[in-house]
Amino acid sequence: MHRPIAPSGLEITLLGRFSVRTTAGQEVRIVGRHAQALFTLLVLTRRPRTREAIATDLWPESTITATGPLRQALYQLRGALAAAGLDLDAMIEADAETLGFRPEAVHSLDADRFEACTADPTCGAETAVALYGGDLAEGLGHDCFAAERERLADRYEDALATVAAQRLAARDVDGARSAAEQLIARDPIREEAHEVLIAVHGIAGSRSQVVRQYRRLRDVLARELAERPLPETDATYRLALSRTVERSLERANAMERPAIAALAAVAG
Repeated sequence: MHRPIAPSGLEITLLGRFSVRTTAGQEVRIVGRHAQALFTLLVLTRRPRTREAIATDLWPESTITATGPLRQALYQLRGALAAAGLDLDAMIEADAETLGFRPEAVHSLDADRFEACTADPTCGAETAVALYGGDLAEGLGHDCFAAERERLADRYEDALATVAAQRLAARDVDGARSAAEQLIARDPIREEAHEVLIAVHGIAGSRSQVVRQYRRLRDVLARELAERPLPETDATYRLALSRTVERSLERANAMERPAIAALAAVAG
């Protein structure tokens, strides 16, 4: 007789780090890359699939003997669940031909929460960015996760671009810079992030940084896409340059005033 899993299921983290816990907070320690990869694939697929198809997805380089790693992964998975007082069969539908994760076994999945937030206008880009703990199945290295990893990463980068623009509009210069730099580190050709940094440097009054950032954008677009910056970006660049001139004059005036006051006092 199988011990039934609690209706609340498991709390699963697949973005950035791999983590599985019961709703009571107990860690389910699934060790071994084979077991973690199998668990991840079953959770993301959410429907029964043939063992052969699963094995081929996870270990395509060894299709003839792929059932070996699959058996090993199932053995490790069963042991990890048993150590947490759980039953593999209460969570995974399995027969001689197929495997599938039972929907009721998942209480929460961080990838689901993140994606739902990006699709909900009331959730907000800041919240979406905070929910993204890292790239999907980071460190597992299996090609079968690549498409879903890229899809979620694209959503994260779009949210990050929105955050950078919103922070700039709110005059949160440091926050805008941080978000834009994070986005460029992930994707150097995101023009809107470069544009935010050009504006940030303009607000700070740093003409050299404005010019340097624009040239960096121009060079990467030419090299990677054989394109030039958009007219809107050029307009931001010109405005940022004019702002640096204004800031220079402001600083010069601030420096002159004490000297003028001192000279006037002497003359008097």
